[in-house]
Amino acid sequence: MGAAGLLKGKRATSHWNALEHLKLLGAIPVSEKVVVDGNIVTGAGVTSGIDFALRLAAILEGEQVAREIQLGIEYDPEPPFDSGSPKTAPRDVVETLRKRGTQLYEARKRVAARVGKKLGV
Repeated sequence: MGAAGLLKGKRATSHWNALEHLKLLGAIPVSEKVVVDGNIVTGAGVTSGIDFALRLAAILEGEQVAREIQLGIEYDPEPPFDSGSPKTAPRDVVETLRKRGTQLYEARKRVAARVGKKLGV
């Protein structure tokens, strides 16, 4: 969506280790699992996909339908650790993942900068 210019001026989210790159695409980064800004919906990380889908179901078909879907898939998360976000994970765990993902982080940054430049951001 960013490469298509759809995020310019919009609040948006992404995986925590790519969130700041949204600025390069003209978006306003928001550290939330799902962000709805007008007709744009963005999600962060793998598990936010279910939250994202339920939010869309509520927008498109109403909260009752979304609740029925949630029960139907028995979505009742109980994470075994409180490390699902850089806000809650131990600092050493966050730093380990940042170091491990340095190449991907830099590659994403280069692409976002290149695309943002083409979009006039």
